Amino acid sequence: MLKHRGFPGRLASTDFQFTIRRANPKGATPIIRRERFADRRPADRRADTAFVRALWEHFGDQPFERGNLDAGRLSWLFGREVKPAEDPFDPADYGALLVLDVDAARASFPDVFDVEPGQ
Repeated sequence: MLKHRGFPGRLASTDFQFTIRRANPKGATPIIRRERFADRRPADRRADTAFVRALWEHFGDQPFERGNLDAGRLSWLFGREVKPAEDPFDPADYGALLVLDVDAARASFPDVFDVEPGQ
């Protein structure tokens, strides 16, 4: 399992996790598409925004390996802002490639894109 060095482990001052520490010996938790409803709590929305910002700053529009990124957090964005970068895609593989759909992410999280990736 690839560990993304420099990627934030969680949203500061919260329990919203962005990365995992070690691989699950039984296999990776599958990434699924979770529906985001309009009545989500503000803290959940802040966590989504911070996670998309971290993805943008670390990977930009380039494909990236799932590695130690949290499946639960990815699942809130999967199929919309985060898409598979390979076909066939295995949602339960730590080595699966994903990509940030910048147009979809910009529409959902416009304030994230005020900086260029890598800054």
